[in-house]
Amino acid sequence: MSDSTSLASVISALSAEKRAVGYKYDAQERVLTRFEAFCREEFPGLGTVTKASAEAWIAAARERGVRPATLQGLAAPVRELARWLGHRGTEAYLLPAGVLPRPARYVPHIYTGQELAAIFAQTDRCRYSSQAPSRHLVMPVLFRTIYACGLRASEARLLRPGDVDTSAGILQIRDAKGGKDRQVPVCGSLRERLAGYRAQVAGQPGRDWFFPGSTAGRPLTLGNIYKNFRRFLWQARISHGGPGRGPRVHDLRHTFAVDNLRSWFDRGQDAGALLPVLQAYMGHTSIGDTAYYLRLTAESYPQIAARVQQAAGDIVPPVTGATGHGD
Repeated sequence: MSDSTSLASVISALSAEKRAVGYKYDAQERVLTRFEAFCREEFPGLGTVTKASAEAWIAAARERGVRPATLQGLAAPVRELARWLGHRGTEAYLLPAGVLPRPARYVPHIYTGQELAAIFAQTDRCRYSSQAPSRHLVMPVLFRTIYACGLRASEARLLRPGDVDTSAGILQIRDAKGGKDRQVPVCGSLRERLAGYRAQVAGQPGRDWFFPGSTAGRPLTLGNIYKNFRRFLWQARISHGGPGRGPRVHDLRHTFAVDNLRSWFDRGQDAGALLPVLQAYMGHTSIGDTAYYLRLTAESYPQIAARVQQAAGDIVPPVTGATGHGD
């Protein structure tokens, strides 16, 4: 690679290569674009990642007082850029692993059956709002769909009417994490709810989104989902520890996985052999992300811990020490 190659063109090439193999690479490209602008200001003419530029980038973030998780998110794409350059013969500085503080790890909250019932009961009591006319219809179906199908909140909110086949009982999840699509079968009771909801809301002319937001033509925002969920938790008398402490909406997805594994154990099925089924259903790239739930199941249901250990072996680290699993 030529010494005269600009950092902007290098970032563009890396991003294009990532997308060509199926990654979205939007958030990472935004970070790298900010890094390029920072370098253009502080290190004009730079065409690679140097120790000075990488450390200055991190120092500037520290001065802004960003959280450890945010700091990791700013460093990771720059590391990847340096690694990518190095593989192409350009000298680049790779930030050493372990130099940044590790964010405090959140251990998922696994909702009990009583807690789930209380949350859903509160969604059913959601009242009409003139500012969000469909809210009282959306919320009971949205949160049941997230839990019953083990969806990420972003996957649920971005469903379009055509993605929900109530006749076949199939959800089409498009461009999910990792840029992948998948089909998700739904149970009979949820299919009936989805069909009834479609008749009331999603089937109306001009609806672009299955779960419409308060702004015309736009889906629900994540912020709106989280705000409503916090209210339902409070009404259900489920305590919340504050930002970063949970319980979270995403814990409904975790609970879905654990509940399925517990059910398999209770029925005497081979949970280890069924992990690939759960992996495909939840859209995990790695079987390790799915196997993580075996440990989480043992944490939540100690009475089956021995059987979990037998199924999991040593393939997954303990819940208290794992990072990045079960997304």
